[in-house]
Amino acid sequence: MKPKEQGVTSLGAVTFYDLKSALYKGWADMRRAPLYGGVVASICVAFGLLLLWVTLATGKSYWLVFAAVGFPLFGPFTAVALYEVSHRLDYGEPLVFSEIFGVVLGQARRQLPSLCAIILMVFLFWFFLAHMIFALFLGLSTMTNVSTSLEVYLSSDGLIMIAVGSLVGALFALLLFMITVFALPMLLDREVDFVSAMIASFTAVQNNLILLVFWGAFIAVLTFLAMLPAFFGLYLVLPLFGHASWHLYRAAQARA
Repeated sequence: MKPKEQGVTSLGAVTFYDLKSALYKGWADMRRAPLYGGVVASICVAFGLLLLWVTLATGKSYWLVFAAVGFPLFGPFTAVALYEVSHRLDYGEPLVFSEIFGVVLGQARRQLPSLCAIILMVFLFWFFLAHMIFALFLGLSTMTNVSTSLEVYLSSDGLIMIAVGSLVGALFALLLFMITVFALPMLLDREVDFVSAMIASFTAVQNNLILLVFWGAFIAVLTFLAMLPAFFGLYLVLPLFGHASWHLYRAAQARA
């Protein structure tokens, strides 16, 4: 396997052509190595279906909160498998199932868990703020249950809460995107600390803000649509964007 570079974190500009090229190369990688994308997608689909079943069976929506909190802990590890596949295809190395998932497990002894912890902290802070926003606008509203008293959301306070909450949530999503979109593949590719990787990722997005915000929104919309048919659209979307993210990182790396 190609030795990892030491301590280099600079990333260059990204163009619209790079986005198209990343999607094309991601599609090619997905077709060349469908097994790995299928395994990663199966893990995520099974997790989603399990939490949906538990939520419906118990009638307790707080299980969805557990899912939202838990996903940042294992989600990046599933992405690493796709990055490693594309990494090996880039360098013409053999795809060995045990070695690829051995690399994934090996990330537990490197910098990835620290980045996962940061992602989780941002999620938890967002949950805290979401409750604060709800209490600020609807804390005194008369209703028995937020899932059965839906008309309260159509009130003036409810609509303002939805607007403010959506704006704050979008800002948190943008922050997570900025610190992870290049940091995750960089931690696989190079021997750098997670703070340097996050700073490099944030700076790269800041320098290509409009284009990469479009990229992040494109991923978010297609991922949401992929979850609607019982999560099964993730079998297409997750491998495609996982491989494409690696190639977009490589394009930014090449222009550093």
